[in-house]
Amino acid sequence: MAKVAIVGVPWDEQSSFARGAALGPAAIRAAMRSASSNLSTESGLDLGDEPRLTDAGDVEVPSGAAAPAAIEGSVRDVLASGARVLALGGDHAVTYPVVRAHAGRYPGLSVVHLDAHPDLYDVFEGNRLSHACPFARILEEGLARRLVQVGIRTQNAPQREQAARFGVEQVDMRGWRPDLAVEADGPVYVSVDLDVLDPAFAPGVSHPEPGGLSTRDVVGFLQRLRGRVVGADVVELNPARDVADATARVAAKVAKELLARLLSE
Repeated sequence: MAKVAIVGVPWDEQSSFARGAALGPAAIRAAMRSASSNLSTESGLDLGDEPRLTDAGDVEVPSGAAAPAAIEGSVRDVLASGARVLALGGDHAVTYPVVRAHAGRYPGLSVVHLDAHPDLYDVFEGNRLSHACPFARILEEGLARRLVQVGIRTQNAPQREQAARFGVEQVDMRGWRPDLAVEADGPVYVSVDLDVLDPAFAPGVSHPEPGGLSTRDVVGFLQRLRGRVVGADVVELNPARDVADATARVAAKVAKELLARLLSE
């Protein structure tokens, strides 16, 4: 059975509107440990009594251009130990180096991406590493053979062009249905941007977008996902914008369900 490691990536230098996501890993861990709940998942797996689960701590992320390589290298080292990784961001820019590390270990990777935004800009505000660009970088480098995006509801013309260019499969909110299930062959990486949720469920994000999913929608989708999940991330929690830790608790719930998948594969 798989070993799994939690890896915090406290990096938000590439955020385009509001900083604060670097505080996300600590807030998610605190919510997971909160005495108001416990570490059991909906499948009955008790993460608090799971010897295959470890917390590898936070990546020491340098400022500036060296950051992506440091993130990639740290995640690659954890993967080399034989563990699967759940990365806690950080803004969505962390996904690019984390997926780079996974692609080297898992050829033929598919990515399932939950988000209000497609994050497919070639360049955003002059920055190719912006948190609005990670999936353009992933696809142009051939790090994923397939990208499925769910929950999209703010796609403009440049991003539609990018989606068509790369053959991205999208289920926008107009196409959402409560029984939606995605099936992927081979290894699967899951990226959850918390703003895929409606702000009523997740106010603590930098780019809230009305008309999104409920917590139950997201959890159910992850449980129905058909494929061998080998890595995942939860990103874009901004504790400075949260209300009574509501979004941190949602992030912890999503993280627990992803850990259950990673441990079960």
